[in-house]
Amino acid sequence: QLQLVESGGGLVQPGGSLRLSCLASGFSLDYTVIGWFRQVPGKEREGVSCINTSGSSTNYADSVKGRFTISRHNAKRTVYLQMNSLKPEDTAVYYCAADPTETECSTFWSLGYGMDYWGEGTLVTVSS
Repeated sequence: QLQLVESGGGLVQPGGSLRLSCLASGFSLDYTVIGWFRQVPGKEREGVSCINTSGSSTNYADSVKGRFTISRHNAKRTVYLQMNSLKPEDTAVYYCAADPTETECSTFWSLGYGMDYWGEGTLVTVSS
């Protein structure tokens, strides 16, 4: 059974860092595009970042460019989201999602198109 499990969330002060992990089970990551998304209750889901199957191409939302870095280790079946210089507005539940049908992030990746599998999410709280 294909499953994604996020970890690494928690409470951090503004300016701090966290690294989120997305572990895949039940399938190989080698041929799967992975995206990170976040959502605050009452607000629309936001696409944060996307990485292609080889890790050679990445995409970021303007709100996180220069602060967040997505990477992957296919042998470990894990995709990471390194988050630096965190701000209170980064507070959200973060989800990873998988598109097993493409090798590159789609034009509309940030809308979740093609992301057929989702994890349960991990909460990130940025507060002093």
